[in-house]
Amino acid sequence: MAALVNTFTSLSLTSAALLNSKHSSSLTPRTRESSDIKHHAFSNIVSISISRKNSIGCFLNEQFIVPAKDDDTENVEEADVEQAGLRRETLLYSFNPLSFMLFAALPGAETVRSLFGPFAELVKTFNLPDWLVHWGHPGNMAVVLFAMGGYGTYLGFRIKFSDNVEEKAKAKDLHPKLLGGMFFFFALGATGGVTALLTSDRPIFESPHAVTGIIGLALLTAQTILPTLFEGNPGLRNVHGILGSGIMTLFLVHAALGLQLGLSY
Repeated sequence: MAALVNTFTSLSLTSAALLNSKHSSSLTPRTRESSDIKHHAFSNIVSISISRKNSIGCFLNEQFIVPAKDDDTENVEEADVEQAGLRRETLLYSFNPLSFMLFAALPGAETVRSLFGPFAELVKTFNLPDWLVHWGHPGNMAVVLFAMGGYGTYLGFRIKFSDNVEEKAKAKDLHPKLLGGMFFFFALGATGGVTALLTSDRPIFESPHAVTGIIGLALLTAQTILPTLFEGNPGLRNVHGILGSGIMTLFLVHAALGLQLGLSY
């Protein structure tokens, strides 16, 4: 269809040009002026029809109409486009990947709820202060993340970049202990978070905070296994460092999402 329209418009413009040149010599100045006006108007009509033809292939959303790119549109003069009243707009789309994490929520919430339900009911009988139930888990996990995780990460960089043999030896001894402890308390804290949500009658796996926590624990498991493979493949040390930095970044996002979740109810 587009090819037929292009052919038609090309033939029409060519015919108009030949007709104009053929009769220009026999026209009086007044008649020639009238003919030039008609020819210009005909060209504008063809240009407008081309532009409107291209608007058929538009990408539509609720607020914008963006003409699809086409060679014919690029050939249309800017003046003709303005005269036709057409707009050229560029849309920049972005997305938040965290919203897609909701689709990654693991099944089994009912199973976990049934396992932790009796303990959650027992906690309710303790009549603990609401602020403690609400913010106890976030407070404990923040200490683990910034104290153990933060200092453990610093020691990891000292192992890689320090030239002091004694400092490097101490860092090699303390680094795995701190981050191993962080892994343990994060896994233990996950049960506390589930209990806190159940005590407050909230869903447990339907938030980005829960999903990032599950992903973080899975990555920590892989990070714990990597050092056992260093002797056979020294290049894994770089992977270990990069993955560790990524995990810490993920847990910072996880903490921000947890704060958002805590403020939501």
